[in-house]
Amino acid sequence: MPRTVPTAATPSQSDSPDSRDFTPRDVAADMAEPRPTLDFSLPNVGFGPDPWSLSAAAPDHDFVVVYLQRDHLCTNCRKQVQQLKDRYAAFGERHAEIVSVVPEPREKVQSWQDSYDLPYPLLADPDVEVGDMFDQPVRFGFLGDISDFLGRMPEVVVVDTRGSSPRVAWSYSGRSTFDRPDVDDVLAELDSLREEPPS
Repeated sequence: MPRTVPTAATPSQSDSPDSRDFTPRDVAADMAEPRPTLDFSLPNVGFGPDPWSLSAAAPDHDFVVVYLQRDHLCTNCRKQVQQLKDRYAAFGERHAEIVSVVPEPREKVQSWQDSYDLPYPLLADPDVEVGDMFDQPVRFGFLGDISDFLGRMPEVVVVDTRGSSPRVAWSYSGRSTFDRPDVDDVLAELDSLREEPPS
């Protein structure tokens, strides 16, 4: 005997797909909901205001390039921030600001600034607020404290600040602490984005 599923619908209701209990708001409301404003504010031990916030910097720049680092001991991270220092003018020519974020307390991040005298904001993020916001990749959780090959991986996020609200326009997530885009590659992405109209 075939299995019968009880239903409260009348034959005319069940035969008509247009009579299903469907509320247009289920879709329309989701589409109408505004996206959360992209913003963050963190202590800054480098150049610029302290604390530094994306919303305050946005009016002065077309783009903000966020470099998410692993930790203050990471050798490749230290090399990267120095490379960015050497190429800082090239970002300025593209109306872009560099921001490097280290998931460590202020006093540990300060050691980078004392050593390298970076000309851009260097932010301390001990609670990993920004890393979590941008889904910074993490390998093997707490084991990452043991080796540079594990833990938080580097990430670069380009935020377009030209429109009515900041938006992520491009990102690169590393699969290891060595996996980072070249400065020239990031500059090329900025050149491409500058050709697109603000959204």
